[in-house]
Amino acid sequence: MFRILLLLLLLLLAGLQYKLWWGDGGRAEVDALRTTVARQDKENAGLRRRNDDLAAEVADLKGGTAAVEERARSELGMIKPGETYYRVVETKPPAEARPQADEEGTADAGGAR
Repeated sequence: MFRILLLLLLLLLAGLQYKLWWGDGGRAEVDALRTTVARQDKENAGLRRRNDDLAAEVADLKGGTAAVEERARSELGMIKPGETYYRVVETKPPAEARPQADEEGTADAGGAR
């Protein structure tokens, strides 16, 4: 009688262990879900930062004219009436004594092609 009860308990334990490790909702599936959740949390954090940046920009554009003016100046090149526009062009340093060869092996004289 004791041996039958022991055998029955061992079979029950083996069945529960099988379900725990390899069954539906087992350890492997839980690990895969944890990996998926961690990846999604990382993506959500990046999207949350982007949304915060966009919300701050929208609030800035709604709240004042400084942001609109800065955008108009930088992206559209607009100036106020009475202002003088100056364009600063940086010059290239003098060419070296020996011209460098380009990809075909010909000398590039002064950057003209």
